[in-house]
Amino acid sequence: MQSSAVWRALTRWDLARTSWPWRSLAYLITGVLFGEVVLVVFLATLFMGTVLATVLVGVPLLLALGFSGIPVAAVERRRLRIIDPDPAVTPHRKPEAPGIRAWLWFRVQEQATWRELAYLVLMVTLLWPIELVAMTFGLGMPATMILTPALRSQTGTVNVLKFWLVDNDAKALAALAIGVVWLVLALYPLTLLAVAHSMLARVLLAPKDTETGQRLAEIARSRTRLVNAFESERRRIERDLHDGAQQRLVALTMTLGMARLTDGEETAELVVRAHDQAKLALAEIRDLIRGIHPQILTDRGLPAAVADVADRSPIPVEVSVTLPRLPETVESVAYFVVSEALANMAKHSGAEHASVVGHLERGRLVMEIRDDGAGGADPSEGTGLAGLADRVSVVDGRLMLSSPAGGPTLLRVEIPCAPIDRSK
Repeated sequence: MQSSAVWRALTRWDLARTSWPWRSLAYLITGVLFGEVVLVVFLATLFMGTVLATVLVGVPLLLALGFSGIPVAAVERRRLRIIDPDPAVTPHRKPEAPGIRAWLWFRVQEQATWRELAYLVLMVTLLWPIELVAMTFGLGMPATMILTPALRSQTGTVNVLKFWLVDNDAKALAALAIGVVWLVLALYPLTLLAVAHSMLARVLLAPKDTETGQRLAEIARSRTRLVNAFESERRRIERDLHDGAQQRLVALTMTLGMARLTDGEETAELVVRAHDQAKLALAEIRDLIRGIHPQILTDRGLPAAVADVADRSPIPVEVSVTLPRLPETVESVAYFVVSEALANMAKHSGAEHASVVGHLERGRLVMEIRDDGAGGADPSEGTGLAGLADRVSVVDGRLMLSSPAGGPTLLRVEIPCAPIDRSK
């Protein structure tokens, strides 16, 4: 919430011309109505649970009170938007294990569950009665006085607030004037009350460190997944070197050894065979290096590297990447995303055509990979999308996927970056 703006508005004589009092009134009115419903449900559940505590059906009702703050808090976080445009992020994390028992145990261990229960108790015992009284004296009574002329025109006499008998037009106009002044003056304490309530709700239901804590937790989980992915990648490289290039070099060594023991035409044939084996070993090592970090990416940048990986794709890929040189980390992550996306596309999508588009947009690198395949890509099915999201998150980027059943599939990556000048 913009606290300074609130206090500046409260010091103005024309507070009624700002949006703060009317948003505050809407917040208080909805709060009183919602609080009434919550109070009735809370007391009814408490009463029924207490009465039926001697039988099994009463125990679940009493236990449910411990979690009753969760739905109430969800509504309150949405209601905060009336007075506070800043989003109120839920402090709850998603349970890692499925099932209602896992959900209940996970929620019991969260501090947010008990803060929300404390807010619920505070709401029904203190906040709701105070706001009901404040709305009655600050809005209901002046509204009654403002309506006095209209009421008198229908009934002839009006007993305003049970103590002032209005039986002529002069008194009715006086009641109207007093009501308007009363309402204008009441806007100040009502606005202050609404702001105080919203600040308390934000502290208990959406603390400032919620988003930071969730992001840190997600970073920790991403780091664990990245460590596992890097370990798997290391083992893959080790296996490829052992099964591929190393075997080629062993065969090359044996062939050259045999050539030393022979002469004539047989030696020439062995040398030719050794030459072919050396070329195959070099090709395998080159492919392995290209999978780690292609030289073309270092020498010519992301557009040339994307065009190269698209040429090697079994699916026809249309490339439209117009970019200057970017930081090496950004180029490396973007290249890996495109390379992995095209590889997954060839394995799983059944697409006949694909496209890669890349450009800078308001200080962000945007890469979009599309295909006309069957769609239905799901990160939870182990297609490598979770790994891509982890790599993108390392550079504070975002990965978005649209892949409805039947296709098409769109993978969009946004990475904050800025062009660099490598001529210096």
